[in-house]
Amino acid sequence: MTTAPGKAPKKEKAKRQTPEERLEALRYNHMMYGPTPGEARPAVKKVNYGASYLSHPKFLSLMTAFKNGASHKFDVIDKGKVHTISTDGSHISFNNKIVYYSRTLNRYEDNLLLDKTSTVQFQTVDALVHLVFAVFRYFPELGTPPFYYMNHQFFQGADTLEASIPDQGPNLLVGSFRHTKMQEKPRK
Repeated sequence: MTTAPGKAPKKEKAKRQTPEERLEALRYNHMMYGPTPGEARPAVKKVNYGASYLSHPKFLSLMTAFKNGASHKFDVIDKGKVHTISTDGSHISFNNKIVYYSRTLNRYEDNLLLDKTSTVQFQTVDALVHLVFAVFRYFPELGTPPFYYMNHQFFQGADTLEASIPDQGPNLLVGSFRHTKMQEKPRK
């Protein structure tokens, strides 16, 4: 033996599992065997899309300008990138790509349409996702949205918004809203 005469030999310590190794082992077990009987799945995090915009004064100014037919512009920073949201009174743009636009329905109302191609182009940007839902939620007369957002994609019914473009076209009629572009003149 090579140890000193008065000391006991060192005992080998069992190697402990690192958190990364534990996560990888759990992932493998879930893939191969599924969850254990007593294991609870984590609750799905519910995101309130558009809530951050609805109370912000810049967004409220944008929507007032959109309803009045005026122009307004502001910048949003998302994950270190600056995105420009603007309106000229007839459409709402995100990075100079039209997302929403309006068409005249009658003297008091406009139809609100969603441009699917530009929405699909920016569907991974959180600022656009919140903008799409905030504009929809700003007008209570539109009701519930005909689309939803899941796994970084917009869906319309069972299909993605991108898959519905060849069949239904690039425009999605969202509904009609009351505008204030024409001021009513009092009768004499």
